[in-house]
Amino acid sequence: MSRYPHDAKVYVGELGNNASKQDIEEAFGYYGPLRNVWVARNPPGFAFVEFEDARDAEDAVRGLDGRTISGRRARVELSTGRGGRGGGGGGRGGPPRGGGKAGGRFQSDDRCYECGGRGHFARDCSRRRGRKR
Repeated sequence: MSRYPHDAKVYVGELGNNASKQDIEEAFGYYGPLRNVWVARNPPGFAFVEFEDARDAEDAVRGLDGRTISGRRARVELSTGRGGRGGGGGGRGGPPRGGGKAGGRFQSDDRCYECGGRGHFARDCSRRRGRKR
């Protein structure tokens, strides 16, 4: 079992606007049992996939990074929570706009994918501004 529970979480980027949860589940389910799949809708283009086992997540990163998912060449990397200053984060970013739980998508232990801070989405991160990917 993983030392850290977030070691089994994978970031999937550059998906475009039409990626569906089913597309993601089909691609990643090949590598092992999935715990959770979350596909961004506003803004679209990325997702997080959580595996039951961190080894399956690592295999998926090796097997799917740069492969076509939903018609786009996807970027797939481990979301370890160690990037950025202060320990970094591997979550969706921050609280959903408009308050409430927004369908249970936000979890209080999630952090900004860019800087590791809490309280904002990665798309709103001040460290991201001006950076080209």
